[in-house]
Amino acid sequence: MNDHTPRAQPSRRQLLHAGAVMAAAAALPLSAHAQAGPDLRKVTLRVGDQTGASQGLLRAAGLLDNLPYQIEWSNYAAAVNLHEALKADATDIGSANDSPTVSAIAGGSRILAVASWTNGGKGTSLLVRKNSDIKTVADLRGKTISPTTRGSVAHFTTVGILKEAGIPLEEVKLAFLSPTDASAAFGAGSIDAWAIWGIFRARTVGALGARVLHDGVGINSGQSVLSATRSAVADPGKRAAIAHFAQLTDKAYAWARANPDAYIAWYAAFSKQDKSVVASLHEENSAYKRVPVDDTFVARLQRTHAVWLDTGVLRGPIDFNQYVYRDLPIASLA
Repeated sequence: MNDHTPRAQPSRRQLLHAGAVMAAAAALPLSAHAQAGPDLRKVTLRVGDQTGASQGLLRAAGLLDNLPYQIEWSNYAAAVNLHEALKADATDIGSANDSPTVSAIAGGSRILAVASWTNGGKGTSLLVRKNSDIKTVADLRGKTISPTTRGSVAHFTTVGILKEAGIPLEEVKLAFLSPTDASAAFGAGSIDAWAIWGIFRARTVGALGARVLHDGVGINSGQSVLSATRSAVADPGKRAAIAHFAQLTDKAYAWARANPDAYIAWYAAFSKQDKSVVASLHEENSAYKRVPVDDTFVARLQRTHAVWLDTGVLRGPIDFNQYVYRDLPIASLA
């Protein structure tokens, strides 16, 4: 049984003071942050990145030049690997869907959710091969599905799709595989369907002509959660750098929405696919908009946790108020 009691956090007075400092800093242009609050020139922020997509987008948008602090990037194949690094304090921050974030907390991770964005539920799809005889979700009975890794957004989406269709989990076989292994299994025909996201989906649709059986909308939250270690949040310099980094992420999504051709050109090169393949992903990938880390956000985490409890993936109650940091400012960006 996991102990969900959080480690000691900064005092209320410290957090209020830090929040006031960062709020004042957030009102300044991004370039002014080096002169506001802690001396960010001495800060190295360790950023965990799934497949390198965050760094690639920020660089394509021209947002990584002349930063007031240093970034040390580490790439991970999937959210489960990223959250393992956060749990081990091998990186300071990293973004993942709310599903693996909840799973990580239930697994004993002491992370704090510091910022969040949503695209309305797009981004994770259930795929079948081009010539598959599976035409509808109802045809999945008796089939083998890879929901990628246990506790992932793809697992959450798979559970929701099956429940929506009235198919008990016992009537399918779930094969938990890493994205790379699932890709190989899908191509070889050893699994019948695959729930997957992002670059992996783009490559599979492009290279194999895979069909989208269900796009996950209405099931997946589309919530991207930026999590941080408690030690990073407790450090004034890193805390200010995290606030700045979250604002850069806001700007990157705004750039992607305003510059679809440039975004598609970057993503095509990044994913090594034709522009015609990645063009269909532009809307969902650029639709992310910042949402407050507030009671509504906590309720979203609780609903996700309830699904995992219902399916037997997780056990035991969690008070997610103990795993959020509400005071990271949301700047008004031009």
